[in-house]
Amino acid sequence: MTHTAQLDPVKLGLFVSRLEAVCEEMGAVLQRAAFSPNIKDRLDFSCAIFDAGGALCAQAAHIPVHLGSMAYAMADIVGACDWSEGDMLVLNDPFLGGTHLPDVTVIAPYFLHGELLAFVVNRAHHADIGGSTPGSMPLSKSLDEEGVVIPPTLLQRDGVVQRHLLDEWFGEGEHGDFVAQLSANRCGLTRLAEVVEALPLPFPAAVTQLQAYAEQLATSRLSELPAGEYRFQDLMDDDGFGQKNLTIEVLLSLGDGRATVDFTGTAEQVPGNINCPRSVAAAAVYYAFRCLMPNEAPVCAGLFRPISLRVPEGCLLNARRPAAVAAGNVETSMRACDAVLGALAQALPERIPAAAHGSMNNVAMGSLEGEPWHYYETLAGGSGGHAEGAGLSGVQCHMTNTLNTPVESLEMHYPLRIRQYSVRRGSGGGGRHCGGDGLVREFEFLATARFTLLTERRYVAPWGLHGGDAGRCGENSLNGERLPAKVSALAKPGDRLRIATPGGGGWGQA
Repeated sequence: MTHTAQLDPVKLGLFVSRLEAVCEEMGAVLQRAAFSPNIKDRLDFSCAIFDAGGALCAQAAHIPVHLGSMAYAMADIVGACDWSEGDMLVLNDPFLGGTHLPDVTVIAPYFLHGELLAFVVNRAHHADIGGSTPGSMPLSKSLDEEGVVIPPTLLQRDGVVQRHLLDEWFGEGEHGDFVAQLSANRCGLTRLAEVVEALPLPFPAAVTQLQAYAEQLATSRLSELPAGEYRFQDLMDDDGFGQKNLTIEVLLSLGDGRATVDFTGTAEQVPGNINCPRSVAAAAVYYAFRCLMPNEAPVCAGLFRPISLRVPEGCLLNARRPAAVAAGNVETSMRACDAVLGALAQALPERIPAAAHGSMNNVAMGSLEGEPWHYYETLAGGSGGHAEGAGLSGVQCHMTNTLNTPVESLEMHYPLRIRQYSVRRGSGGGGRHCGGDGLVREFEFLATARFTLLTERRYVAPWGLHGGDAGRCGENSLNGERLPAKVSALAKPGDRLRIATPGGGGWGQA
Protein backbone atom coordinates (compact mmCIF):
# COMPACT_ATOMS: atom_id res chain seq x y z
CA MET A 1 0.00 0.00 0.00
CA THR A 2 1.49 3.35 -1.04
CA HIS A 3 1.26 6.66 0.75
CA THR A 4 -1.16 7.89 -1.93
CA ALA A 5 -3.78 5.31 -0.86
CA GLN A 6 -7.00 6.68 0.58
CA LEU A 7 -9.55 5.56 3.12
CA ASP A 8 -13.04 5.34 1.68
CA PRO A 9 -15.67 7.48 3.49
CA VAL A 10 -16.82 4.63 5.72
CA LYS A 11 -13.29 3.70 6.78
CA LEU A 12 -12.42 7.36 7.32
CA GLY A 13 -15.43 7.68 9.62
CA LEU A 14 -14.35 4.58 11.51
CA PHE A 15 -10.82 5.96 11.84
CA VAL A 16 -12.16 9.17 13.36
CA SER A 17 -14.40 7.26 15.78
CA ARG A 18 -11.58 4.98 16.86
CA LEU A 19 -9.27 7.90 17.60
CA GLU A 20 -12.02 9.59 19.62
CA ALA A 21 -12.63 6.34 21.49
CA VAL A 22 -8.95 6.24 22.49
CA CYS A 23 -9.35 9.71 24.00
CA GLU A 24 -12.55 8.71 25.81
CA GLU A 25 -10.87 5.64 27.31
CA MET A 26 -7.92 7.74 28.44
CA GLY A 27 -10.40 9.96 30.25
CA ALA A 28 -12.08 6.98 31.90
CA VAL A 29 -8.72 5.73 33.19
CA LEU A 30 -7.78 9.18 34.48
CA GLN A 31 -11.08 9.59 36.28
CA ARG A 32 -10.96 6.19 37.96
CA ALA A 33 -7.31 6.37 38.94
CA ALA A 34 -7.44 9.92 40.34
CA PHE A 35 -7.65 10.73 44.05
CA SER A 36 -9.07 14.26 44.09
CA PRO A 37 -12.81 14.99 43.81
CA ASN A 38 -11.95 17.71 41.30
CA ILE A 39 -10.83 15.05 38.81
CA LYS A 40 -12.74 11.92 39.78
CA ASP A 41 -16.11 13.62 40.51
CA ARG A 42 -16.08 16.92 38.57
CA LEU A 43 -14.19 15.49 35.58
CA ASP A 44 -11.97 18.56 35.30
CA PHE A 45 -9.67 17.03 32.67
CA SER A 46 -9.29 16.57 28.92
CA CYS A 47 -7.63 14.06 26.59
CA ALA A 48 -6.51 14.31 22.97
CA ILE A 49 -4.27 12.85 20.25
CA PHE A 50 -1.85 14.89 18.14
CA ASP A 51 0.30 13.95 15.13
CA ALA A 52 4.10 14.04 15.10
CA GLY A 53 4.09 17.76 14.30
CA GLY A 54 1.69 18.64 17.12
CA ALA A 55 -1.46 19.03 14.99
CA LEU A 56 -4.67 17.95 16.70
CA CYS A 57 -6.03 14.62 15.35
CA ALA A 58 -8.84 13.84 17.79
CA GLN A 59 -10.21 14.70 21.20
CA ALA A 60 -12.79 13.48 23.67
CA ALA A 61 -15.85 15.59 24.47
CA HIS A 62 -14.13 17.11 27.49
CA ILE A 63 -13.39 20.78 28.30
CA PRO A 64 -13.25 23.34 25.44
CA VAL A 65 -10.78 25.71 27.10
CA HIS A 66 -8.36 22.82 27.72
CA LEU A 67 -8.70 21.31 24.27
CA GLY A 68 -8.69 24.49 22.20
CA SER A 69 -5.62 25.85 23.94
CA MET A 70 -3.79 22.55 23.48
CA ALA A 71 -4.75 22.50 19.80
CA TYR A 72 -3.28 25.98 19.39
CA ALA A 73 -0.06 25.50 21.37
CA MET A 74 0.96 21.86 20.98
CA ALA A 75 3.07 22.29 17.83
CA ASP A 76 5.42 24.69 19.64
CA ILE A 77 5.62 22.42 22.69
CA VAL A 78 6.49 19.19 20.90
CA GLY A 79 8.76 20.92 18.40
CA ALA A 80 11.03 22.18 21.19
CA CYS A 81 11.83 18.69 22.57
CA ASP A 82 13.96 15.72 21.56
CA TRP A 83 11.68 12.72 22.08
CA SER A 84 12.52 9.12 22.90
CA GLU A 85 10.26 6.13 23.33
CA GLY A 86 9.15 5.86 26.96
CA ASP A 87 9.28 9.60 27.61
CA MET A 88 6.50 11.63 29.18
CA LEU A 89 6.72 15.39 29.45
CA VAL A 90 4.87 17.54 31.98
CA LEU A 91 4.22 21.29 31.95
CA ASN A 92 1.89 23.95 33.27
CA ASP A 93 3.68 27.19 32.32
CA PRO A 94 0.99 29.42 30.75
CA PHE A 95 3.56 31.19 28.62
CA LEU A 96 5.05 27.96 27.25
CA GLY A 97 1.88 26.22 26.14
CA GLY A 98 -0.18 25.95 29.33
CA THR A 99 -3.28 27.89 30.41
CA HIS A 100 -3.07 28.54 34.15
CA LEU A 101 -0.96 26.74 36.72
CA PRO A 102 -3.55 24.30 38.12
CA ASP A 103 -3.99 22.81 34.62
CA VAL A 104 -1.11 20.36 34.27
CA THR A 105 -0.45 18.77 30.87
CA VAL A 106 1.24 15.38 30.39
CA ILE A 107 2.44 14.43 26.89
CA ALA A 108 3.60 10.99 25.72
CA PRO A 109 5.09 10.24 22.27
CA TYR A 110 3.98 7.23 20.23
CA PHE A 111 6.70 5.50 18.21
CA LEU A 112 6.34 2.71 15.65
CA HIS A 113 9.54 0.93 14.54
CA GLY A 114 11.57 3.84 15.83
CA GLU A 115 9.54 6.50 13.98
CA LEU A 116 7.70 9.19 15.94
CA LEU A 117 4.09 9.12 14.71
CA ALA A 118 1.91 10.82 17.30
CA PHE A 119 1.37 12.05 20.86
CA VAL A 120 -1.27 11.21 23.44
CA VAL A 121 -1.97 14.08 25.83
CA ASN A 122 -4.06 14.79 28.88
CA ARG A 123 -4.58 17.95 30.91
CA ALA A 124 -6.06 17.94 34.41
CA HIS A 125 -6.84 20.63 36.98
CA HIS A 126 -5.06 20.17 40.33
CA ALA A 127 -6.74 21.84 43.30
CA ASP A 128 -3.37 22.18 45.04
CA ILE A 129 -0.53 23.40 42.84
CA GLY A 130 1.21 25.31 45.61
CA GLY A 131 -0.59 28.64 45.25
CA SER A 132 -0.45 31.38 47.85
CA THR A 133 -3.96 30.51 49.07
CA PRO A 134 -5.74 27.15 49.48
CA GLY A 135 -7.23 25.83 46.26
CA SER A 136 -4.46 27.46 44.17
CA MET A 137 -6.77 30.06 42.63
CA PRO A 138 -5.54 33.11 44.56
CA LEU A 139 -6.38 36.77 44.14
CA SER A 140 -2.95 37.28 42.62
CA LYS A 141 -0.84 39.97 40.94
CA SER A 142 1.94 37.81 39.50
CA LEU A 143 2.41 34.29 38.19
CA ASP A 144 4.72 33.37 41.07
CA GLU A 145 1.87 33.81 43.56
CA GLU A 146 -0.25 31.24 41.75
CA GLY A 147 1.82 28.15 42.46
CA VAL A 148 4.62 25.97 41.14
CA VAL A 149 5.57 26.87 37.56
CA ILE A 150 6.57 23.74 35.63
CA PRO A 151 8.40 24.37 32.35
CA PRO A 152 8.37 21.49 29.83
CA THR A 153 10.12 18.77 31.87
CA LEU A 154 10.55 15.03 31.33
CA LEU A 155 8.60 13.45 34.18
CA GLN A 156 9.20 10.00 32.70
CA ARG A 157 12.46 9.23 30.88
CA ASP A 158 12.90 5.97 28.95
CA GLY A 159 9.97 4.50 30.86
CA VAL A 160 11.23 5.47 34.33
CA VAL A 161 9.19 7.99 36.35
CA GLN A 162 11.36 10.75 37.83
CA ARG A 163 9.61 10.72 41.21
CA HIS A 164 12.15 13.07 42.75
CA LEU A 165 10.71 15.85 40.59
CA LEU A 166 7.25 15.36 42.07
CA ASP A 167 8.72 15.28 45.56
CA GLU A 168 10.59 18.54 44.89
CA TRP A 169 7.50 20.27 43.51
CA PHE A 170 4.81 19.02 45.87
CA GLY A 171 6.24 17.03 48.75
CA GLU A 172 6.60 13.30 49.16
CA GLY A 173 3.44 11.30 48.67
CA GLU A 174 1.31 14.18 47.38
CA HIS A 175 1.19 13.26 43.73
CA GLY A 176 -1.45 10.57 43.23
CA ASP A 177 -3.24 12.55 40.51
CA PHE A 178 0.01 12.85 38.52
CA VAL A 179 0.34 9.07 38.55
CA ALA A 180 -3.24 8.88 37.26
CA GLN A 181 -2.29 11.17 34.38
CA LEU A 182 0.68 8.94 33.51
CA SER A 183 -1.62 5.91 33.61
CA ALA A 184 -4.09 7.58 31.24
CA ASN A 185 -1.33 8.19 28.72
CA ARG A 186 -0.07 4.61 28.98
CA CYS A 187 -3.56 3.44 28.16
CA GLY A 188 -3.70 5.88 25.25
CA LEU A 189 -0.43 4.58 23.80
CA THR A 190 -1.67 0.98 23.96
CA ARG A 191 -5.00 1.75 22.32
CA LEU A 192 -3.46 4.03 19.68
CA ALA A 193 -1.10 1.22 18.70
CA GLU A 194 -4.12 -1.02 18.08
CA VAL A 195 -5.70 1.63 15.85
CA VAL A 196 -2.50 2.16 13.87
CA GLU A 197 -1.92 -1.57 13.36
CA ALA A 198 -5.45 -2.00 11.95
CA LEU A 199 -5.06 0.76 9.35
CA PRO A 200 -4.73 -0.30 5.69
CA LEU A 201 -2.32 2.59 5.08
CA PRO A 202 0.36 4.43 7.07
CA PHE A 203 -0.88 6.53 9.97
CA PRO A 204 0.54 9.85 8.62
CA ALA A 205 -1.33 9.31 5.33
CA ALA A 206 -4.59 8.63 7.17
CA VAL A 207 -4.11 11.77 9.27
CA THR A 208 -3.40 13.87 6.18
CA GLN A 209 -6.68 12.69 4.65
CA LEU A 210 -8.51 13.38 7.92
CA GLN A 211 -7.19 16.93 8.15
CA ALA A 212 -8.03 17.68 4.52
CA TYR A 213 -11.58 16.39 4.98
CA ALA A 214 -12.11 18.52 8.10
CA GLU A 215 -10.72 21.62 6.37
CA GLN A 216 -13.05 21.04 3.42
CA LEU A 217 -16.05 20.82 5.74
CA ALA A 218 -15.01 24.00 7.57
CA THR A 219 -14.44 25.97 4.37
CA SER A 220 -17.79 24.85 3.00
CA ARG A 221 -19.65 25.87 6.15
CA LEU A 222 -17.87 29.24 6.40
CA SER A 223 -18.75 29.91 2.75
CA GLU A 224 -22.42 29.72 3.72
CA LEU A 225 -22.08 32.58 6.25
CA PRO A 226 -22.93 36.14 5.15
CA ALA A 227 -19.73 37.88 4.07
CA GLY A 228 -18.89 41.10 5.88
CA GLU A 229 -17.41 42.59 9.03
CA TYR A 230 -19.13 42.30 12.39
CA ARG A 231 -17.94 44.08 15.52
CA PHE A 232 -18.92 43.37 19.12
CA GLN A 233 -17.77 44.64 22.50
CA ASP A 234 -18.30 43.13 25.92
CA LEU A 235 -16.95 44.00 29.37
CA MET A 236 -15.20 42.21 32.20
CA ASP A 237 -16.45 43.29 35.64
CA ASP A 238 -13.03 43.93 37.18
CA ASP A 239 -9.62 42.46 37.92
CA GLY A 240 -9.98 42.41 41.70
CA PHE A 241 -7.53 45.31 42.16
CA GLY A 242 -9.55 48.33 41.09
CA GLN A 243 -9.53 47.99 37.30
CA LYS A 244 -13.20 47.92 36.20
CA ASN A 245 -15.28 47.58 33.03
CA LEU A 246 -12.47 46.11 30.99
CA THR A 247 -13.19 45.83 27.29
CA ILE A 248 -13.09 42.67 25.20
CA GLU A 249 -13.52 43.82 21.61
CA VAL A 250 -13.70 41.67 18.50
CA LEU A 251 -13.91 42.39 14.78
CA LEU A 252 -15.09 39.35 12.85
CA SER A 253 -14.42 39.27 9.10
CA LEU A 254 -16.17 36.60 7.00
CA GLY A 255 -15.74 35.85 3.31
CA ASP A 256 -14.38 33.36 0.77
CA GLY A 257 -14.76 30.45 3.14
CA ARG A 258 -12.53 32.01 5.77
CA ALA A 259 -12.91 33.84 9.06
CA THR A 260 -10.59 36.35 10.72
CA VAL A 261 -11.11 37.17 14.38
CA ASP A 262 -9.32 40.36 15.46
CA PHE A 263 -9.24 41.36 19.14
CA THR A 264 -7.63 44.76 18.53
CA GLY A 265 -9.23 47.23 20.93
CA THR A 266 -9.24 44.82 23.86
CA ALA A 267 -8.05 46.28 27.17
CA GLU A 268 -4.38 46.12 28.10
CA GLN A 269 -3.27 43.47 30.58
CA VAL A 270 -4.02 44.36 34.19
CA PRO A 271 -2.49 43.79 37.66
CA GLY A 272 -5.13 41.20 38.58
CA ASN A 273 -5.23 37.64 37.31
CA ILE A 274 -7.87 37.91 34.57
CA ASN A 275 -5.08 38.06 31.98
CA CYS A 276 -4.55 35.00 29.81
CA PRO A 277 -2.12 33.64 27.24
CA ARG A 278 -2.97 33.78 23.54
CA SER A 279 -3.76 30.05 23.51
CA VAL A 280 -6.79 30.66 25.73
CA ALA A 281 -8.14 33.29 23.34
CA ALA A 282 -7.69 30.76 20.54
CA ALA A 283 -9.67 28.20 22.51
CA ALA A 284 -12.62 30.60 22.80
CA VAL A 285 -12.57 31.29 19.05
CA TYR A 286 -12.25 27.62 18.12
CA TYR A 287 -15.12 26.68 20.39
CA ALA A 288 -17.48 29.30 18.96
CA PHE A 289 -16.80 28.20 15.38
CA ARG A 290 -16.95 24.51 16.24
CA CYS A 291 -20.55 25.11 17.30
CA LEU A 292 -21.33 26.23 13.73
CA MET A 293 -19.81 23.18 12.05
CA PRO A 294 -21.72 20.05 11.03
CA ASN A 295 -22.19 17.58 13.88
CA GLU A 296 -20.22 14.95 12.00
CA ALA A 297 -17.19 17.21 11.49
CA PRO A 298 -14.09 15.67 13.10
CA VAL A 299 -12.52 18.01 15.66
CA CYS A 300 -8.95 18.23 14.45
CA ALA A 301 -6.49 20.85 13.25
CA GLY A 302 -7.96 20.91 9.75
CA LEU A 303 -11.27 22.16 11.10
CA PHE A 304 -9.60 25.37 12.30
CA ARG A 305 -7.26 26.06 9.38
CA PRO A 306 -9.65 28.54 7.70
CA ILE A 307 -9.80 30.61 10.91
CA SER A 308 -7.19 33.34 11.53
CA LEU A 309 -6.57 35.00 14.87
CA ARG A 310 -5.18 38.45 15.68
CA VAL A 311 -4.53 39.25 19.34
CA PRO A 312 -2.36 42.28 20.21
CA GLU A 313 0.53 41.42 22.49
CA GLY A 314 0.14 42.87 25.95
CA CYS A 315 -3.66 42.87 26.01
CA LEU A 316 -5.87 40.84 28.34
CA LEU A 317 -5.98 38.00 25.80
CA ASN A 318 -2.25 37.87 25.07
CA ALA A 319 -0.52 38.92 28.26
CA ARG A 320 3.22 39.17 28.78
CA ARG A 321 5.08 37.21 31.44
CA PRO A 322 4.93 37.38 34.44
CA ALA A 323 1.27 38.44 34.33
CA ALA A 324 -1.11 36.74 36.75
CA VAL A 325 -3.41 34.43 34.79
CA ALA A 326 -5.29 32.19 37.24
CA ALA A 327 -8.71 33.61 36.31
CA GLY A 328 -7.91 34.25 32.66
CA ASN A 329 -8.37 30.59 31.77
CA VAL A 330 -11.79 30.51 33.40
CA GLU A 331 -13.35 33.97 33.45
CA THR A 332 -11.71 35.79 30.54
CA SER A 333 -12.10 32.80 28.23
CA MET A 334 -15.85 32.97 28.88
CA ARG A 335 -15.99 36.66 27.99
CA ALA A 336 -13.92 36.17 24.85
CA CYS A 337 -16.39 33.49 23.84
CA ASP A 338 -19.31 35.85 24.57
CA ALA A 339 -17.72 38.51 22.37
CA VAL A 340 -17.21 36.15 19.42
CA LEU A 341 -20.77 34.84 19.74
CA GLY A 342 -22.04 38.43 19.94
CA ALA A 343 -20.33 39.20 16.64
CA LEU A 344 -21.65 36.01 15.06
CA ALA A 345 -25.18 36.92 16.20
CA GLN A 346 -25.08 39.88 13.81
CA ALA A 347 -24.25 37.57 10.91
CA LEU A 348 -26.58 34.76 12.02
CA PRO A 349 -29.40 36.33 14.04
CA GLU A 350 -31.51 33.16 14.13
CA ARG A 351 -28.67 30.78 15.02
CA ILE A 352 -26.86 32.36 17.97
CA PRO A 353 -28.30 32.35 21.52
CA ALA A 354 -28.28 35.22 23.98
CA ALA A 355 -25.43 35.35 26.47
CA ALA A 356 -25.10 32.51 28.94
CA HIS A 357 -24.17 33.15 32.57
CA GLY A 358 -20.66 34.14 31.48
CA SER A 359 -18.71 33.04 34.55
CA MET A 360 -17.32 29.78 35.82
CA ASN A 361 -18.09 31.12 39.33
CA ASN A 362 -14.83 29.81 40.79
CA VAL A 363 -14.81 28.79 44.45
CA ALA A 364 -11.51 27.76 46.08
CA MET A 365 -10.91 27.13 49.77
CA GLY A 366 -8.87 25.14 52.20
CA SER A 367 -7.35 24.65 55.62
CA LEU A 368 -5.37 27.10 57.69
CA GLU A 369 -4.67 24.61 60.47
CA GLY A 370 -4.71 20.88 61.12
CA GLU A 371 -4.75 18.36 58.29
CA PRO A 372 -4.44 20.14 54.93
CA TRP A 373 -7.35 20.16 52.50
CA HIS A 374 -7.96 21.96 49.21
CA TYR A 375 -11.32 22.35 47.52
CA TYR A 376 -12.03 23.89 44.12
CA GLU A 377 -15.19 24.03 42.07
CA THR A 378 -16.82 25.90 39.23
CA LEU A 379 -20.54 26.52 39.57
CA ALA A 380 -23.13 26.39 36.81
CA GLY A 381 -25.57 29.12 35.75
CA GLY A 382 -28.22 29.78 33.12
CA SER A 383 -27.75 29.45 29.37
CA GLY A 384 -29.16 32.01 26.96
CA GLY A 385 -32.53 31.86 25.25
CA HIS A 386 -32.47 31.24 21.50
CA ALA A 387 -34.72 31.18 18.44
CA GLU A 388 -35.91 27.65 19.17
CA GLY A 389 -36.68 27.99 22.86
CA ALA A 390 -35.71 28.94 26.39
CA GLY A 391 -32.26 28.57 27.89
CA LEU A 392 -31.40 25.80 30.31
CA SER A 393 -31.09 26.30 34.06
CA GLY A 394 -28.15 25.31 36.26
CA VAL A 395 -25.79 24.19 33.48
CA GLN A 396 -22.11 24.63 32.68
CA CYS A 397 -21.81 26.56 29.43
CA HIS A 398 -19.31 27.22 26.68
CA MET A 399 -15.68 27.03 27.83
CA THR A 400 -16.27 24.64 30.71
CA ASN A 401 -17.83 21.20 30.61
CA THR A 402 -17.37 19.84 34.11
CA LEU A 403 -19.86 18.34 36.52
CA ASN A 404 -20.59 19.65 39.98
CA THR A 405 -19.04 18.13 43.09
CA PRO A 406 -21.84 16.00 44.53
CA VAL A 407 -22.94 17.15 47.97
CA GLU A 408 -22.16 13.71 49.38
CA SER A 409 -18.60 13.75 48.04
CA LEU A 410 -17.97 17.32 49.17
CA GLU A 411 -19.18 16.72 52.73
CA MET A 412 -17.25 13.44 52.93
CA HIS A 413 -13.92 14.95 51.87
CA TYR A 414 -13.99 18.44 53.42
CA PRO A 415 -15.10 20.14 56.67
CA LEU A 416 -18.03 21.75 54.85
CA ARG A 417 -21.79 21.40 54.90
CA ILE A 418 -24.08 22.41 52.04
CA ARG A 419 -27.00 24.39 53.44
CA GLN A 420 -28.65 25.18 50.12
CA TYR A 421 -28.29 23.94 46.58
CA SER A 422 -31.12 25.07 44.36
CA VAL A 423 -32.15 26.74 41.12
CA ARG A 424 -32.16 30.54 41.42
CA ARG A 425 -35.68 31.10 40.15
CA GLY A 426 -36.30 34.23 38.09
CA SER A 427 -32.64 34.96 37.35
CA GLY A 428 -32.93 34.27 33.62
CA GLY A 429 -33.71 37.24 31.36
CA GLY A 430 -37.26 37.63 30.07
CA GLY A 431 -38.26 37.55 26.43
CA ARG A 432 -40.05 35.50 23.83
CA HIS A 433 -37.68 32.75 24.94
CA CYS A 434 -36.41 33.32 28.47
CA GLY A 435 -32.85 32.75 29.60
CA GLY A 436 -32.15 29.84 31.89
CA ASP A 437 -31.87 30.38 35.64
CA GLY A 438 -28.68 30.29 37.65
CA LEU A 439 -28.31 28.39 40.90
CA VAL A 440 -27.62 28.99 44.58
CA ARG A 441 -24.93 27.09 46.49
CA GLU A 442 -24.52 27.89 50.19
CA PHE A 443 -21.60 26.47 52.18
CA GLU A 444 -21.33 26.27 55.96
CA PHE A 445 -17.77 26.09 57.25
CA LEU A 446 -17.11 23.45 59.89
CA ALA A 447 -13.49 24.52 60.39
CA THR A 448 -11.46 27.69 60.01
CA ALA A 449 -10.56 28.19 56.36
CA ARG A 450 -9.54 30.72 53.75
CA PHE A 451 -11.70 31.00 50.66
CA THR A 452 -11.23 32.78 47.35
CA LEU A 453 -13.92 33.70 44.83
CA LEU A 454 -13.06 34.54 41.24
CA THR A 455 -16.35 35.39 39.59
CA GLU A 456 -17.77 37.55 36.79
CA ARG A 457 -21.12 38.93 35.65
CA ARG A 458 -21.63 40.43 39.13
CA TYR A 459 -21.90 43.96 37.71
CA VAL A 460 -22.15 43.60 33.91
CA ALA A 461 -25.20 41.46 33.16
CA PRO A 462 -25.42 38.68 30.53
CA TRP A 463 -26.90 40.35 27.46
CA GLY A 464 -30.16 39.47 25.76
CA LEU A 465 -30.72 39.41 22.00
CA HIS A 466 -33.40 40.86 19.70
CA GLY A 467 -35.26 42.64 22.48
CA GLY A 468 -34.78 39.98 25.15
CA ASP A 469 -33.88 41.11 28.67
CA ALA A 470 -30.48 40.67 30.25
CA GLY A 471 -30.03 37.89 32.80
CA ARG A 472 -29.65 38.82 36.45
CA CYS A 473 -26.15 39.39 37.72
CA GLY A 474 -24.69 36.95 40.21
CA GLU A 475 -24.26 37.71 43.90
CA ASN A 476 -21.70 36.58 46.49
CA SER A 477 -22.18 36.95 50.24
CA LEU A 478 -20.75 35.84 53.57
CA ASN A 479 -23.22 35.67 56.47
CA GLY A 480 -25.58 37.88 54.47
CA GLU A 481 -22.98 40.58 53.77
CA ARG A 482 -22.35 41.27 50.08
CA LEU A 483 -18.89 40.31 48.76
CA PRO A 484 -17.06 41.63 45.70
CA ALA A 485 -16.82 39.64 42.49
CA LYS A 486 -13.23 38.71 43.34
CA VAL A 487 -12.26 38.32 46.97
CA SER A 488 -10.13 36.28 49.36
CA ALA A 489 -11.13 36.13 53.03
CA LEU A 490 -11.10 34.08 56.21
CA ALA A 491 -14.06 32.05 57.42
CA LYS A 492 -14.59 30.56 60.85
CA PRO A 493 -16.76 27.60 61.90
CA GLY A 494 -20.43 28.41 61.43
CA ASP A 495 -19.89 31.05 58.74
CA ARG A 496 -22.01 30.70 55.61
CA LEU A 497 -20.79 31.51 52.11
CA ARG A 498 -23.56 31.93 49.53
CA ILE A 499 -22.97 32.11 45.79
CA ALA A 500 -25.92 32.94 43.53
CA THR A 501 -24.89 32.52 39.90
CA PRO A 502 -26.12 34.62 36.94
CA GLY A 503 -28.97 33.65 34.67
CA GLY A 504 -28.81 33.64 30.89
CA GLY A 505 -30.06 36.44 28.65
CA GLY A 506 -33.48 36.33 27.03
CA TRP A 507 -34.11 36.10 23.27
CA GLY A 508 -36.73 38.16 21.43
CA GLN A 509 -39.41 40.50 22.70
CA ALA A 510 -42.05 38.89 24.90
